[in-house]
Amino acid sequence: MKQEKNKLQKHLSPTHVWALAFGCIIGWGAFINPGKKFLPNSGVEGTAIAMFLGALVMIVIAFSYAYMVPKYPRAGGEFTFTKQCFGRMPAYICGWFLVAAYLTNVPMNSTAIGLIVDGLDGSADLLKWGFHYQIAGFNVWCGEVLLASGILILFGWLNIIGVKKAGFVQTILASLLAGSVFILTIAALFSPTTSLANMEPVWGFDRAAALAAGAHADAINAYAHVGCQGIFSAILATFAIAPWAFVGFDTIPQVAEEFKFSFQKVMKIMIVAILFGCFVYVANNTVAAAAFKQWPEKVLSGDWVLLVAAEALLGNVGKVLIGIAVSCAVLSGIMGFYLASSRLMFSMARDGYLPKIFANIDTRHGTPRNAMLFCMLVSLSGPVLGREALGWFVDMSSIGASIGFFFTCAATLVTMKRDNDNKTFLKVLAWIGAFFSISFVVLQIIPMPSLQGVHFCPQSYVMLLVWVSFGTLFFFLQKKNFIVE
Repeated sequence: MKQEKNKLQKHLSPTHVWALAFGCIIGWGAFINPGKKFLPNSGVEGTAIAMFLGALVMIVIAFSYAYMVPKYPRAGGEFTFTKQCFGRMPAYICGWFLVAAYLTNVPMNSTAIGLIVDGLDGSADLLKWGFHYQIAGFNVWCGEVLLASGILILFGWLNIIGVKKAGFVQTILASLLAGSVFILTIAALFSPTTSLANMEPVWGFDRAAALAAGAHADAINAYAHVGCQGIFSAILATFAIAPWAFVGFDTIPQVAEEFKFSFQKVMKIMIVAILFGCFVYVANNTVAAAAFKQWPEKVLSGDWVLLVAAEALLGNVGKVLIGIAVSCAVLSGIMGFYLASSRLMFSMARDGYLPKIFANIDTRHGTPRNAMLFCMLVSLSGPVLGREALGWFVDMSSIGASIGFFFTCAATLVTMKRDNDNKTFLKVLAWIGAFFSISFVVLQIIPMPSLQGVHFCPQSYVMLLVWVSFGTLFFFLQKKNFIVE
């Protein structure tokens, strides 16, 4: 039976969609950032509070998504909502930044594959062979490029041959990810080596100042975040990156045309995915600190703190658990963002916002093949360019997500007014969601004192300017093709 032109197949179950969202929320950063950002910036308590508040804000925003999906159950999500409520230019702006938010996460996840193997293989250096070079100080090896490229092609092919197969694989990966983190957390709770006293300083410390002074872990309290201002800054430093931490639950509307279940389940799926994500962030960070009497020592030495903590708790079993969890996080991120990116591009192309070639549906498998092939082609640049160069561009992921959050909340308010829907509770949540969405953009773009690692680095500002410039040029070239409904 031939697939109807420009029509996607309904094959996704609630479990598939949960796995899509959760797999996109949790990536490599949830496992490397406890030692790199979360513990020094916010400590154990500051990170836990910030992630809980971040999850709460995302749930508030999710109410708007759950309201809008049944109203406009088409691929494209936020782009579709914005087009229907605000017109062509706002829709284009929303879609253009969402493409950056979703698509850049695929090659970025691919660059973590080599880092995972390097962290787990000790001194074996299994992938460090063949030609190699440096980009922005990051070493790129032939072995890493070949492995990462092979995985990108494999997962792209899985997306092309059918969304049901992709959803099945995604569910396995997400389940293994959640299970591995849960087992490690239980082990930490019952381990005689873990202690609440190990979590000091609970609000983190000024890592830059400590490194500059050559401080040792036993003198770290001199650099600890203390007092109301220090504690507030510690919490805000992690709370401000909530769009980056939880980007992924918003991919659910991108596959709305492929649901084979009631839209009434969308809210529950989003909440469960967000709560699972919050659990993984908090659990990883807490385990990383609780396993050592002096976790700042591990942070200052640049160790992969969570991996070392898991090994200290369970030996090689702990190392295997981290290997499984982080591998599943990276692979589910590749699969999920492939799915979301291709559906967004398909929706924009179907409405004339991108070239029509991306709107073609594979007649056999019912998937947007050309959009998927383009996503694969772009993603294959990741292993070649290396992690640091991509990091400048991926900083825009948070901006794109925040813009999508804002337009969804604003579209909810417009739709409620147009439909005479007087749900006061939802209206209040939509206003709150819109406020926080704008706040996240401001925190990321405007540098603020005492907030380390929140705002863009200099290179990311350049990439943002380049992306906006290309978007402006493409808008004027493509706008004659926009479909007006």
